[in-house]
Amino acid sequence: MAVASGPGLPGSQISLLAHAQRLHAEHPDSPLPADGYPFPDDPQHCRQPRPRPPKPYSRAGADAAAVLDEHFTRADAGPADLEHAFHDVYVPIHWNEHIAAAAWRAGEQRVRETGRWLVTHSRDRCSATIGLALLAAGLAEDDIALIRTLGLLSDRFGPLAARALVRRRATDALLWLADRVAGWGRVYVVEALCDFDPYTSRSWLLRRACDGDFLNGYFAGKVATAAHLHEAITSDTADDGLIDHAGRLLRAMTDCAGMGMTLAAYPPARAVIAAHASHLGRQQPTFSRWTTAAILAGHLTGPGNVGFSEAERQGLGDAYASVLNRADWTAVAQADMKKGDDHSGWIRHATRSIRLNAFTEPPDDELARDLAERADDAKLTSLTIPRRSTCSVSLDTQMRYTLHRTRTAGLRAFSNERGVADRPWREPARD
Repeated sequence: MAVASGPGLPGSQISLLAHAQRLHAEHPDSPLPADGYPFPDDPQHCRQPRPRPPKPYSRAGADAAAVLDEHFTRADAGPADLEHAFHDVYVPIHWNEHIAAAAWRAGEQRVRETGRWLVTHSRDRCSATIGLALLAAGLAEDDIALIRTLGLLSDRFGPLAARALVRRRATDALLWLADRVAGWGRVYVVEALCDFDPYTSRSWLLRRACDGDFLNGYFAGKVATAAHLHEAITSDTADDGLIDHAGRLLRAMTDCAGMGMTLAAYPPARAVIAAHASHLGRQQPTFSRWTTAAILAGHLTGPGNVGFSEAERQGLGDAYASVLNRADWTAVAQADMKKGDDHSGWIRHATRSIRLNAFTEPPDDELARDLAERADDAKLTSLTIPRRSTCSVSLDTQMRYTLHRTRTAGLRAFSNERGVADRPWREPARD
């Protein structure tokens, strides 16, 4: 796509939209690698410190809105004049009332033309964000294709893309995008589906919302509530996809305190867990199913408040254990843990409150033994980071998140050069 060169930007640099289109052509049915990072404008955008959010935060977006107001008062000003106008202005990535008001003060057609030009041609993420915000303020259905494509760069553009699609009542486009985003972008889009149209998207929410990422904890409870998981899982006609995804939702809710709804705060939790355990006994054993059920059983019978009585906790834990300790399920678990993926120690620790036949023999891996012995005392200084796990939950993401949150603690646990050490946790783009 040929574009005119601008201040500080080489003429050969492609637009943000062209960058998303190119990556999407290479990965048409899955999220873009690393949310599309690095962006083409990284050398310019990251060259100097970015403007900080104003205080009070209610003023966020006001400076950007002032730039828009001044631009729209000039009849001879074209959309290209705005391409580099926001690099030194704080630009929120979420829906913003100041920017929306500036759009609504100007003429609808001119605002739409400006928004479409910036989304299509801008090589600067700040002005591309403003362009998407201008389209989010409108309702034209012809903009849907542009919006969802730029939304593939979901860490940066996901919040506004989701809002723009919701305003257009574009459930199909939201579902298309939801299947192709991960991380924070998935949080934004799944929450939009829960809030906007859980009825139409119910089948997807019940089977595909959780992708195993640690950040699923932000929306797992919303999905369970909005999609009426308790009705679906207690049905005799529940299919494997629904049952497996119910396990992922429940598992996310065991470890999301401070993020989203926990099992203790989910009113139908006992009925949903009992139904999941019952269905599990009729499924074929897989390591993913074994792991999910084992983590749930360990959470139910372990320390901490899960909102159930002791009898209820023990009864539900026993229901899972009766399936997990079957010979065929045990064989599947042991066979997978012998492949050397270094996650048996982590699972052993998470399920230490119940007896699992899969752990009747001590694991061969030194990391697994070290984790089991030291986890209770939080003596992490001699541990190493496991390689990337093939579990349904992204252990890789959890470890990178832990590394990020403990980066000032000087833990030698994170001195390993393998696996996730090569891909440190990246702070998400946010206001």
